[in-house]
Amino acid sequence: MADYRVLIADDDPVMAATLGGALKARGYTVVMARDAMQAFMFAVQQQPNAILLDFNMPAGTGLGALTRLQASARTSSIPVLVVSGSTDLTLPATVRAEGAQGFFRKPVDLEALCARLEELLTANAPSSSPAAKN
Repeated sequence: MADYRVLIADDDPVMAATLGGALKARGYTVVMARDAMQAFMFAVQQQPNAILLDFNMPAGTGLGALTRLQASARTSSIPVLVVSGSTDLTLPATVRAEGAQGFFRKPVDLEALCARLEELLTANAPSSSPAAKN
């Protein structure tokens, strides 16, 4: 597996550790952010290959962070999966409409999340583009 960097933005230390542990066990490099502002700053600075974004965080919402990520030329191509404990049934459609590539409700099915993450990373890998194959 390529050396993929994944930014985990979650203010819950237990959830962040659970997600981080699962990804590290699969060979990913993990960067942690504890609030929405930090998530955006780290995404710009570190250019991760993907972002797992909690929806309810301090220093701005996950939706605000997602909107900023999508609006920035430096981060708009980074795939984002939103993770939330919200019971709002419209939230999955809302975050997809704002540019997220997936939505996972807490407690997270780690196998499903990691499978979707791998799918996104493989699809976005430079070697998967038609130009790279020529």
